[in-house]
Amino acid sequence: MVLHVRALLDFPPGANTSDTVLGGVHFNRTVLNFWNYTLYTNGTVSNGSNCYVTEQPHTPVYLFPNGSFVNSTWCYDPINPIGTRAGVGVGFGVVYAMALVFVLANLKKHGKSYLPTSKRFYPIGRRWQWYYAILICVAAFISLFVNIDVDRFYVVGLPIVINSFFWYLLQQFTMALVWEAVRHWGSWSERQAIDPDPFALREGDRRSKIEFWMPLWFYFWLWLNFFLIIPRNWGEIEKQRSPDQTAARAAPNATDARFKAATFCLVVCWLTIVVSLRHSIKHYYPRNRGLLNKAAGFLRFTPWRFIFILPLAACLIAYQGLVSWNFAYSVLNAKASLAAIAYGFLSPNEDKELIRQRRERGTQIDREMGYVPKPAWWRRVKNNDHLVGRMTMRERIAMNVRELGGGNATNRGVHQNIEVMANEREQADREIEMANMGRGNSITAESAPVPVRPGFDAAKGSTFTSYSGKSDRRRNERALNAAAELLFPVAGASRPDHTSELMQDGPPPSYTDAPGAERAGRPDNLNTPHDSSLRSNSTSTAVSITGQQPQQVKSMLDI
Repeated sequence: MVLHVRALLDFPPGANTSDTVLGGVHFNRTVLNFWNYTLYTNGTVSNGSNCYVTEQPHTPVYLFPNGSFVNSTWCYDPINPIGTRAGVGVGFGVVYAMALVFVLANLKKHGKSYLPTSKRFYPIGRRWQWYYAILICVAAFISLFVNIDVDRFYVVGLPIVINSFFWYLLQQFTMALVWEAVRHWGSWSERQAIDPDPFALREGDRRSKIEFWMPLWFYFWLWLNFFLIIPRNWGEIEKQRSPDQTAARAAPNATDARFKAATFCLVVCWLTIVVSLRHSIKHYYPRNRGLLNKAAGFLRFTPWRFIFILPLAACLIAYQGLVSWNFAYSVLNAKASLAAIAYGFLSPNEDKELIRQRRERGTQIDREMGYVPKPAWWRRVKNNDHLVGRMTMRERIAMNVRELGGGNATNRGVHQNIEVMANEREQADREIEMANMGRGNSITAESAPVPVRPGFDAAKGSTFTSYSGKSDRRRNERALNAAAELLFPVAGASRPDHTSELMQDGPPPSYTDAPGAERAGRPDNLNTPHDSSLRSNSTSTAVSITGQQPQQVKSMLDI
């Protein structure tokens, strides 16, 4: 870039005292003096409001009395050819544009989740480094391509401000990228450590508190660097159009106390990154004893990308400090490292890596137990998934038994068990709760007594069928039926009829089918007066129709 600095000059003499020659063209000196135009050594003429180039081939052809030029060229137009700075900027700008595509691909690869989200490890944590990489590519792309106008502008102007502004943003994004890369590597190490045993590391201890407060500490200093640099009057950086102007306005503004303090903020950020790296190695990797062994372990467990990134970040901070103290070195674009981007294509997705580690641990456990998994072709040969929807439960169980290799004996045993269970279920469905409490025909006092069921003896244990199953509900039903036979022995005669009626389809039989006959304790003529001396077999009477004394049951223990 050709730097056109300027100093005051007298107008060169012309044909007479009111004439001057600029770039081979005659101008009216009286008009130039009237409108306060001043000639500078960089070949420009300006009155503080307007600035024009007087060098060939950009020399104006005529000056009007109102102070305006014909066919003039503005001082802040990009008229110079592209220089070395612009060429280097375009080259690196293309590299950053290509890197942006790779960063987006890595963000898609590493940001995708394959496992359920846990409370301690969110997917956003591993995406932050790629978000900052996107911001770095955008800031570098803008800053580098603005170098074209920095070279082409005849007089220093707005492009140098845009270039410097995005360069400082680039530094802050770079430090944030390095921090997020180191922090997430520690989080990934913790995740691998607790995946086999979730209780391997305590929660709420000193380790977890440090990991909670360290990001807040880092971003406090990074934001402090941002507020010390970015909010300022950047227009003073443009005042580099003469040595006196540069020394009086641009240099003091570019080397003030705020720039110097901002450098120390980045130093604190860099030290925090190193402490975070040491903290992760200390807690999630094998420990070493002794100072030399600890240093060797620190280097051994540190990933290679950090070995390149951390020194480059330190150089970035050193250069910012150099610019803050010495204005002779102009603000240039930093050559950021692409090591993190290249590492992204080589490293696997963390969820996939965790799945792979779990698979390896499961294989090792199976090997210790002596379990040998079936080969891959076994599923393709034995795949009967298309038949499952057409099979009964018995067929499914039999298929599973055959697949497990139980043999014919096991298969017969399964079928026998299924048949026994089906018979018990069918028998249970036939039995009706409180079935022995069927209603017999009502009799009068002249009717013959209904005898007790033949062979009935409550004293014998064989009288009642014992239940040997495991169902409590079925055991209670059997006990209730036995108690009903003891309390109401006359109901046994009507039980077959009552059971057959319940098993019939359709509505129950009418009570008026047999005139004059009594059914279920109800007379055909409901208007017939009821004799109080005639007792039925209802449980509410105290007089037995058999002429015997009623059985007094005090409790279930008497049964």
